[in-house]
Amino acid sequence: MATVYKRKGNFLEDFRVGHVFRHKVGKTITEGLFNAFTEYDMTTNPLSKNRRYAQRYGFRDMILPPGLVMAVVFSQSVEDISENARANLEYINMRFGVPVYIGDTIEVESLVVGVRPSSREPDLGVVHVQTTGRNQHGEVVLTYERKVQVWKSRPDAVVEEAQLPEVPMVPCELRLPPYDPSRAYKELAHLTSPDTYFEDFVPGDVLEHSRGRVITTEHIAWTAMLDNTSQVHCNQFMIDQNPQRYLGGQLIVYGGIPFNLCLGLSCPDVADNALCDIVYKSGRHTAPVFVGDTVFASTEIKGKRDFPGRPDLGIVETILRGHKFVREGQDYKRVEIFYLEREIAVKRRTHYC
Repeated sequence: MATVYKRKGNFLEDFRVGHVFRHKVGKTITEGLFNAFTEYDMTTNPLSKNRRYAQRYGFRDMILPPGLVMAVVFSQSVEDISENARANLEYINMRFGVPVYIGDTIEVESLVVGVRPSSREPDLGVVHVQTTGRNQHGEVVLTYERKVQVWKSRPDAVVEEAQLPEVPMVPCELRLPPYDPSRAYKELAHLTSPDTYFEDFVPGDVLEHSRGRVITTEHIAWTAMLDNTSQVHCNQFMIDQNPQRYLGGQLIVYGGIPFNLCLGLSCPDVADNALCDIVYKSGRHTAPVFVGDTVFASTEIKGKRDFPGRPDLGIVETILRGHKFVREGQDYKRVEIFYLEREIAVKRRTHYC
């Protein structure tokens, strides 16, 4: 008998531009997963909390909040794309499609768009992928690009820089129930904040959200629930063997968790009267998050415009920022941990309240 050591994940030299990964397993959304994350991330939008409310608005059931859709799609790509990553660098053009419900099954694929070795660090480089999640009917629920910093298996591995001439456009239809005045929406208006309609937002305002949420070792369980296999989130022994190689020399909290928390912390002030998130044009994790950090958030209102073909809705353009406080001597320094350019479809008071 022989001992066979199995390796999971890809290193920088394993990626080929143009290759499509059809990620393994898939994930059916259970009530347990739905409940755990809508409670943990502190979302307050009744579309994700109240079946009667969601059905009044024409959805067949409660819908997954956008951060959970992102986390489910992202996590399925980890084994192939970022299990051997040092850091996730950027999200690009994250577009939402059809709503996701309990019982839906999400399957994911990723196209390798580009590969670039680092000019400064011989054992690292950047992989650029386009990832798309579809439900059991083949409908797109989410598509986006991301750039991730990936290790080589050894510093002398040869990697040639390559890039597709252009990123293919994935058709992604944002699907919302039509406005129907016979539904008597106003009867349920008391279930959301009275000051989060389209008319209430003023470009230039910055909303500092009052709530915070501490990160505990539960983050390992949350990461496992999503099937995210990246070792930097769960393998302390690996980090202890070479702590200088890893940020902070300790487990890094999976970025989808502060991503979800920032969305949830902002929800009572920004999104509890939203029908959906439309697109995240650009996003990035600007500092790592560790156990013991408390996550806070703020939202800058960048602009407003009409929603084409929907006089009952408007589009609010925002920048969502997450931050934590780090002790420096007797004082605390505010450190930004997350940045997201976000567009939201928000109800107009004239039609719903």
